[in-house]
Amino acid sequence: QVLARTNGHSYNNGQSNGNHRAPLIQIDHFGFLEDGTFKQRYLVNNEHWDQKGGPILFYTGNEGDITWFCNNTGFMWDVAEDLGAMLVFAEHRYYGESLPFGQDSYSDTKHLNYLTSEQALADFSVLIRELKRKVLGAQESPVIAIGGSYGGMLSAWLRMKYPNVVVGALAASAPIWQFPDMVPCGDFYKIVTQDFARSGLNCDINIRRSWKAIDNITATDDGLQWLSGEFSLCSPLKKTDLDGFKAWLQETWVNLAMVDYPYEANFLQPLPRWPIQVVCKHLSFDPSSVSDYQLLGGISEAARVYYNYTGNCPCLNTSSTATGNLGFIGWYYQACTEMVMPLCTDGVQDMFEPQDWNFQAFSDECNSLFGVRPRADWAATVYGGLDIASHSNIIFSNGGLDPWSSGGVTRNISDSVVAIVIPDGAHHLDLRYNNEYDPHTVLSARIQEVEYFKLWITQARKLQIPG
Repeated sequence: QVLARTNGHSYNNGQSNGNHRAPLIQIDHFGFLEDGTFKQRYLVNNEHWDQKGGPILFYTGNEGDITWFCNNTGFMWDVAEDLGAMLVFAEHRYYGESLPFGQDSYSDTKHLNYLTSEQALADFSVLIRELKRKVLGAQESPVIAIGGSYGGMLSAWLRMKYPNVVVGALAASAPIWQFPDMVPCGDFYKIVTQDFARSGLNCDINIRRSWKAIDNITATDDGLQWLSGEFSLCSPLKKTDLDGFKAWLQETWVNLAMVDYPYEANFLQPLPRWPIQVVCKHLSFDPSSVSDYQLLGGISEAARVYYNYTGNCPCLNTSSTATGNLGFIGWYYQACTEMVMPLCTDGVQDMFEPQDWNFQAFSDECNSLFGVRPRADWAATVYGGLDIASHSNIIFSNGGLDPWSSGGVTRNISDSVVAIVIPDGAHHLDLRYNNEYDPHTVLSARIQEVEYFKLWITQARKLQIPG
């Protein structure tokens, strides 16, 4: 039996544990020509499970290594004892160790063809049915899907598509409406800007001014050299690198908005509590009098809060903005096929340089990278778009600080498709471990979520057919 540890808890690695051997999963659930199978990794903890039909909390894995999501989903560990629940964390195909074609999985588009959300949902459904069939005492266990971000989208969609498999779903920070013609493409960056505006005097204004300052200073070779040194970049900037440098900074501010947690955390990077407030202390200049050099000196200090809070980073790498636990190539392929999420900026209602959403340019980029073109309207067709009122037993939780709430469900759709908004919460704060610095709004949200779980479990047991 293979045991691993996560934050003081143990779990079984279902791929190698004889008691929970992973079923062989079809590479293609929806066609019959590709008949290959692969091993899907999943993690199990039954420490608090009531083996006489206790519920199963099933984490629908996102675009990365499942152990990382397991470590960052403390809510499930915190509530397991109260619910008498088994915990299962299932890895998404093509990420972590769940590679349908092994080392060839990313070799070309032919092998990537089976990386879709629909295939992943079918994987989860097959895995749940196999667990309930093979694990003694689980046959009558109600299953609740839980996920955050893309994983939250999957948990909601699992309930929508397979209501016979899961009795309900918690979809935390799940932007299921961040698709073409559903929400304004600029709302995402407006929320990022609001986070900085509320966290320090002149903070958003100075970031908005910094783009022009970069242009001014890098107009000369000496300026380029100065900027590279000021930011302690691992590779000196060239004129051709400027768009990439700006994009790196823009993504830095976005990531900070996502992980603006009320305590020290290490989700995308090791960060202080309320990191945007710390960043904004370096950006409180009077905009009318600050020089370009002063301003960019402040920007460099602000960037170091994100990239070098520990002080262990000798230089900053502009080709990396977050943890290596996420699968960027896989997610980019998904964005280039069915996960088409329009984002845009105008430089007025946000603190970024204006950039329109250009679907054709995006499609051309996808075609040059992968030889595929995105289907802009497919997500709306397959998952219902704005029209989800016919579904039941789904909680959509969103944080007011999280830019992804722009594409989230933030109002009740029906009595059982409900929204919980956490005004001072960032990206899926409610899925993290309880912490002494948690605002009361997230503590309240978690209590509500568990109450819904208990209601669904009770409903499911009443509906069970004897024998």
